[in-house]
Amino acid sequence: MGTDIDGAIESRSADGYWKVEVDLLDFRLGRDYNAWDCLFGVCGVEELRPLFSHRGLPSDVSDPVWENSAEDYQHGHTYATWAEVAAVDWDAPLADGPAFYFVGEWRPGEDGELVLYDTVWNRGDLVDAAGDTFGGDMVLAPPAWPPGGEVCLEGVVYRPVVLTARMFAPPDEGRWARVWTAMRDLAAEHGDDSVRLVVWFG
Repeated sequence: MGTDIDGAIESRSADGYWKVEVDLLDFRLGRDYNAWDCLFGVCGVEELRPLFSHRGLPSDVSDPVWENSAEDYQHGHTYATWAEVAAVDWDAPLADGPAFYFVGEWRPGEDGELVLYDTVWNRGDLVDAAGDTFGGDMVLAPPAWPPGGEVCLEGVVYRPVVLTARMFAPPDEGRWARVWTAMRDLAAEHGDDSVRLVVWFG
């Protein structure tokens, strides 16, 4: 069995009460463990500094959120206002060094120069290729590659990468962009500090 996410986007009325605007399940986010790790520090395999980790439920959370998030098996409760989300530097490093389980996949861009195309799992053939490239029989995860080291495999260049939130939960594309857009639209009506995302896991 895996872990699932649940939650809601809330807004605060003029009289100070919070209400549910959107059920997070409506976005059909699926099990996106990498995004959850970057954003909330849940289900990750890397040692990261998540953006909004384990804050608990807000003390003034709306009744529906409280009622749906209070089971013993639920965990990782946290939240973020739109003001906080809007202030995120999506390209800031979330770790002090290269990822252990991920590598950057570099491909030629329109001008022929290599550009970061994707961030991918450091799968077995890459581990083997790193051993062939750098020598030795030991498992060579990206942090152990020599400075400036890269692995070429089937026309693609792989390099160590320091993970950022943009790699797994970008603000302008993909699943989570729909969540950010909904929050932004609500904030235009209610104010940046009066719209928040509340999440939990189970």
